[in-house]
Amino acid sequence: MAKYAYPAIFTQEAEGYSIRFPDLESCYTSAADVNEGIDMAKDVLCLTLYWMEKDGKEIPAPSGVNDVQHDSGEFVSLVGCDTDWYRRFYDSKAVKKTLTIPSWLNDLAERNGLNFSGILQEALKEKLNIG
Repeated sequence: MAKYAYPAIFTQEAEGYSIRFPDLESCYTSAADVNEGIDMAKDVLCLTLYWMEKDGKEIPAPSGVNDVQHDSGEFVSLVGCDTDWYRRFYDSKAVKKTLTIPSWLNDLAERNGLNFSGILQEALKEKLNIG
């Protein structure tokens, strides 16, 4: 759960580019041009790493951008992503939690119309230093 940067190999095809990450199995995409390719590469990289984190798989260290072997007609670009951002954006389904608080605090909060779920979310974000 972090920010990552991995080298990607962009291969010019008859129409557009194919993009692959040599350090990550099954992490590839394609695009019509380089600009779209950067966006598509960020997306597939983040999705791949997000699922690896979620499944508890070991995330390999990225190769150095100058260490990646490539053919003529190809170039290597460093692509970065933030799986925490991705998780907040795409994985926002609600999860039910059971908690215990003193009865007097519950009564007081209900009388004041407080939203327990919202307050808990705000407190957790503050405690974790995330926005």
